[in-house]
Amino acid sequence: MTDTTHPPQVDPRTIKIIKWRLLPFLMILYIAAFIDRANIGFTAKHLEADLGITPAVFGLLSGAFFIGYFIFEVPSNLLLQKFGARKWITRIVASWGLVAAATAFVDSGQTLLIVRILLGIAEAGFFPGIILFLTYWFPEKERARTVAMFMVALPVATVIAGPVSGLILDNIHWLNWESWRWMFLIEGAFALVLAPFALKLLVDSPAKAKWLTQGQKDELQARLEFERAQKVASHGSFSKWKVLVNPRVLAMAVIYFAKSNGIYALVFFTPSIMASISKSTSATTVGLLTALPYVLATVAMIYWARRSDKTGERRYHVAIPYLIGAAALVVLGFFHTDMVISTALICLITVCMYVPYGPFWSLPSMFLTGAAAASGLAWINALANLGGFFGPTALGAANEATGSVYVGLFFVAGLLVIAAITVLRLKVVTPIDNPEPEESRTAKTAIS
Repeated sequence: MTDTTHPPQVDPRTIKIIKWRLLPFLMILYIAAFIDRANIGFTAKHLEADLGITPAVFGLLSGAFFIGYFIFEVPSNLLLQKFGARKWITRIVASWGLVAAATAFVDSGQTLLIVRILLGIAEAGFFPGIILFLTYWFPEKERARTVAMFMVALPVATVIAGPVSGLILDNIHWLNWESWRWMFLIEGAFALVLAPFALKLLVDSPAKAKWLTQGQKDELQARLEFERAQKVASHGSFSKWKVLVNPRVLAMAVIYFAKSNGIYALVFFTPSIMASISKSTSATTVGLLTALPYVLATVAMIYWARRSDKTGERRYHVAIPYLIGAAALVVLGFFHTDMVISTALICLITVCMYVPYGPFWSLPSMFLTGAAAASGLAWINALANLGGFFGPTALGAANEATGSVYVGLFFVAGLLVIAAITVLRLKVVTPIDNPEPEESRTAKTAIS
């Protein structure tokens, strides 16, 4: 058994330097990525009118992104490990920006379907690649806060995407081109601008960081190696392929799948929900209303992740928000005609979907290392993000069959309850700086 009595420590000033050097730019990249995959949600009525598609087809097209994303997620992350994060992430950013901008030129539902699949292929590996990249730089006790700070980009992206996309849709019709085409072109071009900055600003590992002293590199490397050894001693090592059928990895995919259904149901259909509550709202107003829940989620994510790191507890920090979010989804189905109640519930649901991100992504890094971490993290994300395909498609079909998206929300609530139960039964390594075994608070039937 590895001795955890005196684990190597890292000067907090070193962690602060790394955060300021890496996280702001990574957040900008993720903002661009999320806008380019999700901005289709603001064009529903435009695409239905101009391309002649139905709400159900729109849901299918929105989720088609995840087909290509699923297929190429694991290979992309393994290639990142082989070629280095700097070059591979730059490649991802450039290729998704090109495809996102090309969405402006689609002329039918069929061509839009092809472009959405290609966008998924282009972006595959970006998110799990960043999560893997962060494990190269940050010790376990900093992991939830670091991941949460990076993933604040998600609510920030929606805060930005709503008003900006609404303004473009309401006001830009240059060269007799439809406003939705300009939206895709302008927002996709932003990623292309970021690509050369990624090549310049990202660094593959602490050993290559010119802005760290040798002493800072040594103490950080000692801590990370110590944590790696503890994981191997507790769980053994996994091959990059056998990890794909590991029960813990699959359980985490189930948990994240439920989250993906909730997140993307909100992303793609909150604009429609807001617009249906008040028929007279403009696209700009809908964008502003849609942004409100994500402002609250931004603050809540940082608080919840700090609390998780401080206590060393992960599972309840994931499960509790899911249970609250499930209850709020059910209540929303019964009170969706009231503007104030609906807005409040959407705010609560959004917060509950976002605050578990930091604690959740601290869990797999507590037992995965090396190539297994590269493929395992990608596999969790790939399987789970099928929820990004399933959720919008199911809600679109429910909308077309019943005239309301709220029936589908009940199903999403059920998935969240399953996810909460699953995470509470999950068994992982006790955090190095938390001597009390987390497993002691869980039934003996925990997933092993």
